[in-house]
Amino acid sequence: MRPSRLDIAAPPFRPDLEWLGGDAPRLERIVTKGPLLVHFFDFAQVNSVRALPYVRAWHERYEPAGLTVLGIHSPRFPFTRPAEAVAGALPGLGIEWPVAVDSELATWRDYGCEGWPSLFLWGRGGALRWYQLGEGEYRGAELAIREELEPDREWPPPLDPLRETDAQGAAVIAPTPELLPGGSLAHPWRAGSEQPLRFEYESGGAFAAATGAGSLRIELEGGAAAEVAIDGPGLYELSTHPTSERHAVELSGSAEALVYSIQFAPGAPRR
Repeated sequence: MRPSRLDIAAPPFRPDLEWLGGDAPRLERIVTKGPLLVHFFDFAQVNSVRALPYVRAWHERYEPAGLTVLGIHSPRFPFTRPAEAVAGALPGLGIEWPVAVDSELATWRDYGCEGWPSLFLWGRGGALRWYQLGEGEYRGAELAIREELEPDREWPPPLDPLRETDAQGAAVIAPTPELLPGGSLAHPWRAGSEQPLRFEYESGGAFAAATGAGSLRIELEGGAAAEVAIDGPGLYELSTHPTSERHAVELSGSAEALVYSIQFAPGAPRR
């Protein structure tokens, strides 16, 4: 959305931030040359990951025209805090721009973030031109990027929505709230050393924020069981559906698999 004022300046990056994938950027130099898009994310948080295809596409489309994209990894989970965990996750996410490791959430607080993902577009000169806290408004963000680059240029059509629920005015079924099987974000459920996890959900899909090694076994009522390999920290797809569906689930697995969160994606209404 557009900011309420046109004089909100970009907070400078803290000098103690560790950057992956490039040298520490100088914010004042970046915004002298052109606009800057900053993406706050956690690699095991489903909304963050769902926004990444758009950020990647904007980087590919508009970096040659003068847009700079930077990532800030602000962890939501204990297992996503270490820099080595972030570094290991970036290749699989297709992130080819520098990412800061904001392990103590200091930059998150500087920017006033309230959720994952958070996107901020700073114009040439360093004033805020667009922001989005949470998923959505991808078309509006892309149009704001174009306006800051070359408003009179004949650009190709904006990206088509990558999911039905991303379209402007789309009907969306709110997903089941996040499940913390260990009782809190700080305590995981150990798949192989505890009773199977049974729960119900209504959503467009279920995902596990997990780490360790081994596997998870997921069984939806009336269907065949599926195995999901766990190989280090990340977000793992348990199930996806073309529209929002309701299911009862039994989840089990090997003792080395640690599940911190079960997250659910929004889905379109059944047709």
